[in-house]
Amino acid sequence: MPTILFSAPYMLPFVERFRPVFAHYGIELLLPDVQERLEEAELLHYAGQFDGAICGDDRFTARVLEACAPRLKVISKWGTGIDSIDADACARLGIRIGRTPNAFTLPVADTVMGYILAFARRQPWMDRAMKNGIWDKIPGKALHELTLGIIGVGAIGKALARRARAFGMTVLGNDIVEIDHVFLAETGVQMTSLELLLSHADFISLNCDLNPTSRHLINAQTLSLVKRGAILINTARGPIVDETALIAALQAGQLGGAALDVFEVEPLPHNSPLLQMDNVLLAPHNANSSPAAWERVHWNTIKNLLEGLGLPADDLAKFRT
Repeated sequence: MPTILFSAPYMLPFVERFRPVFAHYGIELLLPDVQERLEEAELLHYAGQFDGAICGDDRFTARVLEACAPRLKVISKWGTGIDSIDADACARLGIRIGRTPNAFTLPVADTVMGYILAFARRQPWMDRAMKNGIWDKIPGKALHELTLGIIGVGAIGKALARRARAFGMTVLGNDIVEIDHVFLAETGVQMTSLELLLSHADFISLNCDLNPTSRHLINAQTLSLVKRGAILINTARGPIVDETALIAALQAGQLGGAALDVFEVEPLPHNSPLLQMDNVLLAPHNANSSPAAWERVHWNTIKNLLEGLGLPADDLAKFRT
């Protein structure tokens, strides 16, 4: 009878809903106490006790994976990004990784557009002023007057570009891979260098994966190239941004503001200067929020787990009500 470590924060509140599925397949559950993720030491506590895992951003380091092998056969990630899993160690140890590509493309693109509109039209600040008894016509800008720079023109970047172009924005793109020429012709997105994008964009949206080429891509040097007063939006991964450099750029006025859904340390520490900045909009890693998207990911995560354990997933449909 296989045992799985069930630690995905978005699925844990609904574990009773999924128990009949696991019972049908003869799977036992280990249910750790999880807030945001399990760190290396917490995973090591369970090493050797489970055959598969359904996880969020748990830190499956090489050390953890070596301790869990050879029993561990599959890690089924809830969502798309697998930067918290050492893929090289998994390949070496024969541990399968499952994920859901493009899981949250639409809600994340919507989130970024919401931030762009908020900063351009200034609604949060006018609302705050009004509620403090201040009748102040804070000037805004129309989106057709502004340029959006998208770093990482994958599924989310493309969805964002289509939304921005519908508002009449000029859209610049930057990526380390070649982008489909048909998409570029249809949307009018202009692919350019990172330096040119940073120096011309009014809004800079980070939509790239976290990998060795993107870690601290936004740092003191790249921030010095940014058009003064630009807004940085990060809904991708926290470590893409050097947070210390970001705070310095905000304090110096190099950046006009920031919208951040992800952080280098999550949850964001209570002493972070970002919490005191009026020109920063913050969210608790929630850009993926979408009942329809979550539902698809729940079931695909279970399907990936079953396949990794060598169990047939054909019976899953009858549980999806």
